[in-house]
Amino acid sequence: MSKLLFLGSGSAFTLGTDNFQSNMMLINNNGEKLLIDCGSDIRFPLYKAGLSYQDVKDIYISHLHADHVGGLEYIGFNHKFNPKCNKPHLYVNEAIAKEIWTNTLSGGMGYTEGKSTNLDSFFVLHSIGDEQHFYWQGIKFNLLRVIHVNSGPTIMPSYGLFFEVDGVKVLLTTDTQFRLDIFQEKYEEADIIFHDCEISAIPTPVHPHYTSLVNLPAHIKQKIWLYGYQPEKLPEAEKDGFLGFVKRGHIFDFEDIYLKGKN
Repeated sequence: MSKLLFLGSGSAFTLGTDNFQSNMMLINNNGEKLLIDCGSDIRFPLYKAGLSYQDVKDIYISHLHADHVGGLEYIGFNHKFNPKCNKPHLYVNEAIAKEIWTNTLSGGMGYTEGKSTNLDSFFVLHSIGDEQHFYWQGIKFNLLRVIHVNSGPTIMPSYGLFFEVDGVKVLLTTDTQFRLDIFQEKYEEADIIFHDCEISAIPTPVHPHYTSLVNLPAHIKQKIWLYGYQPEKLPEAEKDGFLGFVKRGHIFDFEDIYLKGKN
């Protein structure tokens, strides 16, 4: 059955071989893989998991911070110059699609072999418009607009995911602030939640901190796995009612989750 592999579960500034940035891979029953975010260290967690760029054929990008998008240059160049590879498919919200080349990738990828290039030179773009969902291998992924960085007049486009696979409803927050007004309904609806979580002594305004999440109702916390944390001593999440902190290499089997939910 389908599985979710955490290639890494750390924050943007995680450093070391024991963990990497929070990028993950959904693997369906037939072995097809959807990479969810593609951070700047992506080659290392792929290697650690026994994978390579050749295993990355479909990518979803939640927003334009480097720990979520910085590895696209590595993926794009390797596919382009390997005659055995086709262009990877890139799924992004239309607001991100308008910026991803000009503001993120063109500096390193804009000129190749003396030729001017563009996003279509490296990827098959799937721009997600007003419908706010996309399909991959028969699974419908609903985009959830989250508030991650709010500069006042401008809110950085950033999108979590809500989807159902093998009878399990999954909420993946990606990077977000702690916003009950956005998540309350999905907290209730989801069977399992993968939640961004800071643990640093000095909280930032752009991520939910453990001290806020720990105040969620018990029936919500018992669905939550925490990820995106700094390389510091972890709180005792299980004692506080959570499922725990996700570790690098953690694989979630959705058939097992479904069967446990029925028992």
